[in-house]
Order: sequence, then structure tokens, then C-alpha cells
Amino acid sequence: MRLSRIAVMGGGPAGLYFAALWKRRHPEAHVDVFEQNPEGATWGFGVVFSDKALDFLRADDPDTADAVSARMETWRDITLVHRGERVVLDGVGFSAVGRLDFITQLTERARSAGANLHFGKLVRSVDELAGYDLIVAADGVNSLVRRSYEGDFNTSLSYDDNKFAWYGTTKRFETLTQTFVETEFGCFNAHHYRYSPTMSTFIVECDRATWLRAGFAEKTEDDSRALCQKVFADTLEGHPLVGNKSVWRNFPWLWNDRWSHRNMVLVGDALHTAHFSIGSGTRLALEDVIALVNALDGEPRNLRHALEHYEATRRPVVEKLVKAARTSAAWYQRFADHMKLAPLDFGYSYITRSGRIDDSQLRAMSPRFMARYDAGSLVPST
Repeated sequence: MRLSRIAVMGGGPAGLYFAALWKRRHPEAHVDVFEQNPEGATWGFGVVFSDKALDFLRADDPDTADAVSARMETWRDITLVHRGERVVLDGVGFSAVGRLDFITQLTERARSAGANLHFGKLVRSVDELAGYDLIVAADGVNSLVRRSYEGDFNTSLSYDDNKFAWYGTTKRFETLTQTFVETEFGCFNAHHYRYSPTMSTFIVECDRATWLRAGFAEKTEDDSRALCQKVFADTLEGHPLVGNKSVWRNFPWLWNDRWSHRNMVLVGDALHTAHFSIGSGTRLALEDVIALVNALDGEPRNLRHALEHYEATRRPVVEKLVKAARTSAAWYQRFADHMKLAPLDFGYSYITRSGRIDDSQLRAMSPRFMARYDAGSLVPST
């Protein structure tokens, strides 16, 4: 099977990584990447990876792993702030890199490999892609390819009830931190972590009732940012929140029961979403790309066979992670109820929320936290 011409929809991590990886393996192939935004334009701030999330990249593509890792901020613990008390969960390693920095690196790798990158190019119809042997849909939740054939992909879409807004800040946080605060409007949570020496991601989350009581439904983007800055004034310590398309959203749960149709195949957020609380969205997208490239390179009888093999081998892994993400998100849907727990019990509830770790595993992974928990979790809070 020969794929002479490939169209990649989307110039985010998944699309750029596919272009770089395929061209590196097949320099004779013609690969076009179409991205509607200008080069260098992106929303969001940092991209976070768990330690395990980087292992797959080191195993399959050590060159890219080394290039990305060199620019990352890393830490070994998670910190929870509840009732003003800091609970440290040791042994939970993460790394983060600026989203724009990450995309810039992947852009350079795709371009140097020989891919044709078309930024500022809006493709309005799949018909414009006639003549390509393969169309890789890496264009996110609002994928043109998927929306054009939702019945064929058997798409389902639903939304979490919680609201969140994605900010940045010049405040440097030493670890990935979750800060939980109670206000006159209700309870808020902030997910924050540094992704460069001078910048951090700061995601604000609350339930819908709190969001409505705070008047966010009527506030401008600037007014919302100002109120969030006030809510987390103690955490920010005088540093401002920085906006970048920082509008309130509901997290979208997207799933496709078929991963390909004709010569079109889905990867990343065009295919599935995983809640930001487990930090696996970009990991899943890159892993999708590796699995797809390996399936296409695996001497299949034809394109259909290759795409079926991609889904068959990759789907069980994705389903497991998405299930864990849903379980994690369900904990956040009720985080205000969990805040009634004393800090150590709250920490235990948090770290076990996905259901993937038991006490013996937790003692091996986080011995300092578990020693503190075993000694003090049953002491009544004051």
C-alpha cells in the first residue's frame, strides 16, 4: 500500500506530530497540513504530562522526547490546599511545557522533515480534499471531517455541568497544585502549575450554581478574570491572571464509536476527549499518532485494513484512560461535598478518585503522605 498524498487537518500537536513522523519515515510522500489559525497563534497556556505519559514517547520517538523534555518544568509532588492547609502528595511526578512552545517545536520538526504547512488556511468542505489518499482529522473537538460524517463515525457528545476558565499567571508554583476555597457564592477550585520559569497555568473551576450566583453569566471576560483574581488573591500573592480566550466552558465529552470512514481517520480530540484533571489529552493525541503511523506501516493489505488495525490495537488503551478520566471528573463534579472532609481525608479522597490505585500501591508511591494519613486521618478536625 502506497500513500503518496496525505492531508492533515489541524496544526495542533496531533496534526504536526503526524506530519513530522510520517515524513521522517516516508520522505517521498507529499503531506499537507491545513491549519485555519496563523502560525504562532494558540489558546491556552501550559501542557502537562505525567512521568508515565512521557515514557511512551521515549520508547517510540526518543528524539522528540529529548527535544521536548529539554524545555520542560518538572516536579515530583502534587500539593493540595484545603482550609488553608497544604497536603503534599509525594511521588506523583509531572512535567509541563508552554503550549505555544510545544507547538513551535513540533512545527519546526514537521517543516524540517519536509511537510507542507498551510497556516491561515480555512478548509470549508471535505470536498476540497479530493485527490488525497488519506485524510487525517486532527482538528480537535470541532473537527470539520468528523462533523461532516458524524453518523458514519457514530459520534456522541455531552458536557460536564461544572464550569471552567483557563488562565495563566506570572506567579510561579513549585508543584502542580490544587487550591480549594469557599466563598459567599460557593466553592471554587484552581488547578495551577508552572510551565516555564516565569509563567503558570491557572484553571478556575466551579459548579453551575456557584457560577450563576457569582454573576459570571452576565460578566465580560475581563470582569470574570477580575473576580477570579479576587477569589484566589491569597494564592496569587499579588500576581495577575492573564487571559487568552479565557471564556467559561463546560468540558465536552466526545467519543466516536467508529474511528475511520472511507479514507478519513480521526486522532486526538477529534476522536475522543479526556478530562483535564488527569492531564492526558495531549498524551492521548500523540499516542494516537504513533499507533496510526505504525498501523499504516505494518504492511496492511489495504488502507481499510490498516485503519481497522489502528482502531483495534489502540481502542482498548484509550477506553481505559477515558474511563479513568470520567471517574476523575465525577469527583470534581462533587468537589464541594468532598471539601467537608478534613484536609488529610480530603487528600486521600483526591488521590484515590480514579479508582486505579489501592492503599498498598499508594504506600509505595507516596510513603510520606500515607504515613501522615495513617497517623492523623482519624483525628477529628477542629
